[in-house]
Amino acid sequence: MTSTVGDFLVERLYQWGVRRIFGYPGDGINGVFGALSRAEGKIQFIQARHEEMAAFMASAHAKFTGELGVCIATSGPGASHLLTGLYDARMDHQPVLAIVGQQARAALGGHYQQELDLLSMFKDVAGAFVQQASTPEQVRHLLDRAVRTAIGERRVTAIILPNDLQDLPYHEPPKAHGTVHSGIGYSRPRVVPFEQDLQRAAEVLNAGRKVAILVGAGALQATEQVIAVAETLGAGVAKALLGKAVVPDDLPWVTGAIGLLGTEPSYQLMSECDTLLMIGSGFPYAEFLPQEGQARGVQIDLQPDMLSLRYPMEVNLVGDASETLRALLPLLEHKTERRWRDKVEAWRAHWDKTLQKRALAKADPINPQRVVHELSPRLPDHAIITSDSGSCANWFARDLQIRQGMQCSLSGGLASMGAAVPYAIAAKFAHPQRSVVALVGDGAMQMNNLAELITVAKYWRLWENPQWICAVFNNEDLNQVTWEQRVIEGDPKFEASQAIPDVPYHLFAISIGLQGIYVEREEDIADAWERALAADRPVLIEFKTDPDVPPLPPHIKLEQAKNFASSLLKGDPDQAGVIVQTARQVLGSVLPGKK
Repeated sequence: MTSTVGDFLVERLYQWGVRRIFGYPGDGINGVFGALSRAEGKIQFIQARHEEMAAFMASAHAKFTGELGVCIATSGPGASHLLTGLYDARMDHQPVLAIVGQQARAALGGHYQQELDLLSMFKDVAGAFVQQASTPEQVRHLLDRAVRTAIGERRVTAIILPNDLQDLPYHEPPKAHGTVHSGIGYSRPRVVPFEQDLQRAAEVLNAGRKVAILVGAGALQATEQVIAVAETLGAGVAKALLGKAVVPDDLPWVTGAIGLLGTEPSYQLMSECDTLLMIGSGFPYAEFLPQEGQARGVQIDLQPDMLSLRYPMEVNLVGDASETLRALLPLLEHKTERRWRDKVEAWRAHWDKTLQKRALAKADPINPQRVVHELSPRLPDHAIITSDSGSCANWFARDLQIRQGMQCSLSGGLASMGAAVPYAIAAKFAHPQRSVVALVGDGAMQMNNLAELITVAKYWRLWENPQWICAVFNNEDLNQVTWEQRVIEGDPKFEASQAIPDVPYHLFAISIGLQGIYVEREEDIADAWERALAADRPVLIEFKTDPDVPPLPPHIKLEQAKNFASSLLKGDPDQAGVIVQTARQVLGSVLPGKK
């Protein structure tokens, strides 16, 4: 049988190592779907409920495997729906390839149905490489270059295939002028700075008496090296949100997350350090880093354009985190002076007590911090945890204690709502034997994640281990933005924009064959987690949480306090509950026994 362009594309993807594609069908891409069918399972197709979710899944696949993530969609709205998920991959430097259909070549330029200028539309999100094929012979080098660019540069790329082209017989490019003859294969290089640059970095770090390390997603494969460097330098380690799994939280000198969602010891670490080592992080908020001129800086990153961007570094090292740290370690002097490390560990020990008091403070009906506080010690080894954006990300950042071997992620640079459930689905397909937990706000569930539970219901029987849990924080409020209105803008909660309907999420889960659990008493939280972890199928736990529990930043500025007071004076609709819960959270951390 004659091989079509679609058949060639599927086989070439297989040769590149692609074994899974996320997407949604449509007539603009039917030629490729026909080829996927004829390939008889060589590449698994995962049908999402929406193309945006498919792109999130491709991004998460890249995050949780280190492999190329691939998503596919039809022309017109199918292609445009991919954009948010693709921007998530782009902002977090993930290798993702989008394959999209287009109307027939003869119709292009004719204002045809579902004809969009896809080259222009994808030019930003897939600016590293986006091309539209016009002949069968062109497809080979377009695909090869798109894949190699995506994995080599950790970027988003896109290929656009007119629908009539997909069904044409495939021909290899002739040996003639004006043709391109590409090949497959990519081996990641060993990227390490020159010896003299490593020596300069070592001189800065050796001279420091109070060293702080900040790690991000670029250090996820360098856990052993980060721990060795921190022990040698007597440093404290703070974590950007995407780097939460770099080092385990059971190490007493790990101060946890940094930033608005961060911890007090991370804020103190950055406020008092005299030397900063930043590894694989694009953490954006300069106000949580040392004051300019306070600390000497060394930064390690694979991408030169991320160096010295957040803080003026003295030494900038282009290199892979693990390889660079391995080369740097022999040049570092072991610090025997313990005063700085003791101070960092004391901050962390005090914070642990504060965090527990905040989590156990009474709320009406459930303190959302306690939901994650009770989950942490019950998580199975090697679990994967995803979080959505919103107030649940605060509790993910602070209350979830990561152990070595676990993975976790969320939409970082884009901070998009709606990523947690598709992330968790992709994680389960990538690692079907591991337990997966998604932490999701009710806003994200209503926006698009509720429908993706249908995807779970469709596929869960294929998973080696059925442990897949979606925890919904139901507070009938777009809570993170509500608190931003109060603290940043000084405005009371705007009910018209912030209040959302109360939906029985657990009943929806039951209606599609999953297990549903509803929890509205704090004493039932632990039992709910244990029931979910012992279930024989995926579970949705709906926690009825209190929207008035404040996601306190690690340091409250005078302007924030004034704005908060102003919002209450203007007549916040939840004023009474907000005052009570804020008092409990603040006083509970400084007064013994206050709850």
